[in-house]
Amino acid sequence: MTTLASGTAASNADKDDLTRDALTVLQPGFTGTTAPDWLLRRLGEGLASVGLFGRNIASPEQLSALTAQLRAERDDVLVAIDEEGGDVTRLEVRSGSSYPGNHALGAVDDVELTREVASALGRRLAACGVNLNWAPSADVNSNPGNPVIGVRSFGADTDLVARHTAAYVTGLQSAGVAACTKHFPGHGDTAVDSHHALPRIDAGLPVLQARELAPFRAAIAAGTRAVMSAHILVPALDPDRPATLSRRVLTGLLREELGYEGLIVTDGMEMQAIAATYGIERGSVLAIGAGADAICVGGGLADDETVRRLRDALVSAVRTGELAEERLADAAARVRALARWTTAGSAREVAGAGSGSGASGGSGEGGAAEIGLVAARRALRVTSSAPYTPLTGAPYVAALTPVANIAVGDETPWGVAAELARLVPGTETGGFAGDDAAAEVLAAAGPRRIVAVVRDEHRHAWMATALDILLAARPDTIVVEMGVPQAPPRGAPHIATHGAARVCGRAAAEVIAGE
Repeated sequence: MTTLASGTAASNADKDDLTRDALTVLQPGFTGTTAPDWLLRRLGEGLASVGLFGRNIASPEQLSALTAQLRAERDDVLVAIDEEGGDVTRLEVRSGSSYPGNHALGAVDDVELTREVASALGRRLAACGVNLNWAPSADVNSNPGNPVIGVRSFGADTDLVARHTAAYVTGLQSAGVAACTKHFPGHGDTAVDSHHALPRIDAGLPVLQARELAPFRAAIAAGTRAVMSAHILVPALDPDRPATLSRRVLTGLLREELGYEGLIVTDGMEMQAIAATYGIERGSVLAIGAGADAICVGGGLADDETVRRLRDALVSAVRTGELAEERLADAAARVRALARWTTAGSAREVAGAGSGSGASGGSGEGGAAEIGLVAARRALRVTSSAPYTPLTGAPYVAALTPVANIAVGDETPWGVAAELARLVPGTETGGFAGDDAAAEVLAAAGPRRIVAVVRDEHRHAWMATALDILLAARPDTIVVEMGVPQAPPRGAPHIATHGAARVCGRAAAEVIAGE
């Protein structure tokens, strides 16, 4: 009887360990601004991470209360967020970011400024109880037509991207917030958004080694605590499976060749590049088997049923022998190791030391609270074929608005209208798109000076045509490009902000208003 009881207890303990490990490797999301009961229950059962999105955040005070609620259930929980700054913000999803994004920082090309901006953002996250940031993007934006990276990249030059990726990692982690460098092995040379379908990169191995992988080497050397995989097919690395599901990519390349020892996180598993072909359950099993340690899910599927389905899929895969129990245990151990780093006293001590002035100089706006605006102003590039004629009255701001990038979302405001209206009362605005945009703008603007605001003119033929018509009819039209300034500059003047963060809009508005 004693032997049987002991054997049963051991079996139950193994079962409990397996279930806890399966929960530990998940990074789910949820809806609402307080933690639902099911999420708190899962934390008690072994869930170790929670992902936050814009829908979960109403204010800094509310976010702090939410993270405190999570830690009351599990004090070492990893609270993750997709806060790149710039166009991709969750902290300021309803107002626009106080920090410019990567492309603006790359345009300035001051690595100390990048480090300082990342440190300031990290301190803000840490103050709200967030300790894992799914950033920075280390993608080299080598394809100008890329629909999903663009201004999320530091640029198209590999060396520039590498040095700023390393600076960003260093700055963010100086605040005790773990960086998650993405999207390995590089999402820059794609023309397809992996939210919609599976992108393919056909570059050969020498190009990949020299271009795509260099920024990740720099991030690893800088000590990035996490790396996020990309849902992309790279035949030179693995002709059969996308990177997230490829043992050749995650274990062979990232772990063994590049020597990376930290946490490997997948991009969102409900994205169509994975979900449409493999399904989220099988995709998660394959990802862990390939070498991933954490499964990101929750951008779209954010409920207890999703967590249960993924947990059960992992447990079943171990029991049937499809997934090695040791691999799942190793993945869970890496999650717990990162949680220990974020709660270590040394990380908190370092966070308190990361507030130097550095690149901000001695100006009155040089402190951490204003470093984002300082950087946005430095990122502006103003060109004109003729001397700028100052405004003589309130202008009309025409936002030529493309379809929103899913990673950015359509709820985050962008443009210059709000900031310009603050500086020039009476400013009016409207949004326009399509073949009739120019005629509609001219009718709406009347005699007022037009400020045409665009985002990636080079990727949208209708937008370029609209500018042709507007500038022919009204040569004094001011053009503000808030995407990648790939198209030749035109306008009186042309202002390139290198991103659509709120501070980028403010910096452009200051120029337009003559501040």
